[in-house]
Amino acid sequence: MKRSKSIRLVLIGSVAAGAVTACGPGDPAKAALSSSAVYTNNFHVPGVGYYHAPFRAWYPLPYNHFDATTQRYFYGGQWGATPLQNITNISSPTPEVVNVAQAQRTDVVRRSGFGSSSRNFHTWS
Repeated sequence: MKRSKSIRLVLIGSVAAGAVTACGPGDPAKAALSSSAVYTNNFHVPGVGYYHAPFRAWYPLPYNHFDATTQRYFYGGQWGATPLQNITNISSPTPEVVNVAQAQRTDVVRRSGFGSSSRNFHTWS
């Protein structure tokens, strides 16, 4: 009798923990991008790239990424002989950059119901 009661408590606890986790705030990296939010260097968005704070935009490679083959550093869409030293390590992207980045994301699943039928309502007489 005691054994089944403890098993039931464990199962109920597992279900409750799963329910609480599912109701949580979620992954901040999956939140909608915004020009009013601030992002740090190398904030990664799947399908978009890495944020470069001094340039207020996302790029395919991390900020100051070093390419061992060419012996150069990547920042702001260009390659340099030395890493860019800049005091800006946090900034807000422009609204235009946010719109492009939001459209390129691959980590957000857009659900719209049953095809196009859920968006249209017709009354036939």
